[in-house]
Amino acid sequence: MKLLYFDCFAGISGDMTISSLLGHGIDVDKFKEELNKLSLSGYSLKFGTAKKNGITANTFKVDFDEEHHHHRTMKDIEDIINGSLLNDNIKEMSLKIFRNLADAEGKVHGMPPHEVHFHEVGAVDSIIDIVGTSVLVDMIKPDKIIFSKLPLGSGFVKSQHGLIPIPAPATAELLKGIPVYDNGVRGELVTPTGAAIAKTLAHEFGAIPECEFESIGYGAGNKDFEVPNVLRTIIGTVELKKK
Repeated sequence: MKLLYFDCFAGISGDMTISSLLGHGIDVDKFKEELNKLSLSGYSLKFGTAKKNGITANTFKVDFDEEHHHHRTMKDIEDIINGSLLNDNIKEMSLKIFRNLADAEGKVHGMPPHEVHFHEVGAVDSIIDIVGTSVLVDMIKPDKIIFSKLPLGSGFVKSQHGLIPIPAPATAELLKGIPVYDNGVRGELVTPTGAAIAKTLAHEFGAIPECEFESIGYGAGNKDFEVPNVLRTIIGTVELKKK
């Protein structure tokens, strides 16, 4: 059985997810070809590396024109994804992640999910993060996805509405039912997009099961903490027990 394990000791975000998954021998050109099936323009992708506490990790960034950075409703996002040439599995996975986000944002702001205007989340870069994650998972084709428990971080973070506590309210909603802990790091470790990815993709949360490692990917975050700010993903083979 093919296992995909997310070792989130420094949290998770959309760009960290993509850069980590790209570390498993993914053909970057094929990845970009898939993203080109979206009807989005005015952006470019940057791939690189960074060192975090001595660990070399991939980086991923979406650059976009400010004129393309505007608010979108859930209906707008559904139209973009459903109108693309992506396969049905990628479309379904992407929409599930966005709908979980819409449910959380709607609860926080006291409105129905379909009326939510995605601010940071609805921008081109976040659409690429979520669809790109779905593309990579579809390319890897794991039989099972497990996430470690998630570290919360602490303090406050800037948003469209001013300073808000960490975890952000939408992140906290998404983390319901997910095991979390405090690793002592001050700062935002789990973003709303990262929380939505974990909530949507995880078959379960916990320690990595007995397996043989096939490949390991490291994706760097934008900030520096006392712990290495990277997301580690592991592809392994789990031997199924005979009945």
